[in-house]
Amino acid sequence: MIDILKDILPYISGLYTLPWILVGFFLTILIAKITGREKIDKIMKKIGLILLYFFVPVLLFRIFLNTNFGEEQIKFSIVVAIIIVFIYTLAFMFAKYNIKKHNLTGEKKNLYLKTVLTNQGRSSAFIGGALLAIEAWAVPAGIYMALVGIALFAVIPYILARMHKKESENSKKAAQSNPLPWFLKLYPWYLIAFVVAAISIHGTTGITTTNFGDLGFVLKFYTAITIPAALYYVGAGIHPTDLKLSELKKLIGMDKSEGKESHWIWVRNIFILTVAITPILTALIFGPLFAIGAIPASWFAVITINSILPITSTNIFLLPYGIDRKSTVHAVTWTTLVCVPIVVGLIMFFGIYFQ
Repeated sequence: MIDILKDILPYISGLYTLPWILVGFFLTILIAKITGREKIDKIMKKIGLILLYFFVPVLLFRIFLNTNFGEEQIKFSIVVAIIIVFIYTLAFMFAKYNIKKHNLTGEKKNLYLKTVLTNQGRSSAFIGGALLAIEAWAVPAGIYMALVGIALFAVIPYILARMHKKESENSKKAAQSNPLPWFLKLYPWYLIAFVVAAISIHGTTGITTTNFGDLGFVLKFYTAITIPAALYYVGAGIHPTDLKLSELKKLIGMDKSEGKESHWIWVRNIFILTVAITPILTALIFGPLFAIGAIPASWFAVITINSILPITSTNIFLLPYGIDRKSTVHAVTWTTLVCVPIVVGLIMFFGIYFQ
């Protein structure tokens, strides 16, 4: 049995994982013709939670159990924390600029600010999880994923909750202090617990997965399934019906039929922030640092690819905080459609030349 798993492992590792996006996309189209798309989407939501709770944390545990968490890893953790603060500060400043530009006031001003801020959050667990398949990037990618998880499901919801509560008090409405589902409130601390446990065990005992023999290999195989499964999930979540020329025209501003109040103006702004401004500024900051040898290739690859990940679909869970539903749904859809091919291309390029 172990020999069979060893033969399979290379085909669910490294760059071999990337085609699973296409497998998920086309297979879901075929299955939808029999079962209907709505049923598949409900099932995939449950699968997404299974991956988040039972596969991603174990994968990070395995990676960090095999790692000496030293000075370099601590430095990268600090760098990632600074990057997260930077990208959300950038989103805040971008939102403030457009609020003034479009003369937004009152509830619309707060709605726009919260929507832009929230949609700077990226799909680090699923699409970004593909970075974990490249051995040279696994540790920095794991650090990035863990810290982004805290920002997405702890820090940003706390900020939104405070803003939402203040707005509700001002408008004399009942306020929920934290409407985030319990499983997402728990997730960042659950995820980081696996990382801390692995670092502590390895640091105090020196144990790695090799110490467990065949059981260690089974753990490696089990966690290796995470990446193709997550990418299949991403492919299954892309709806062919979203590929509409009419919506593309609205996104790029060619269709003016909906006027100045159209939510597509908001979608366009969010798209520009996430797909253009954030990755360009990130590249301008870290590109020269990599060129002069100030940061290693693995750091540069992980930082660059994470900067252009599509907006995470879990932002839909943040709607009770008073963010705009239409803008969020369309922004998630179009950044996924545009960014996934770019991310795949970057992983292939960096995976071949920058390891």
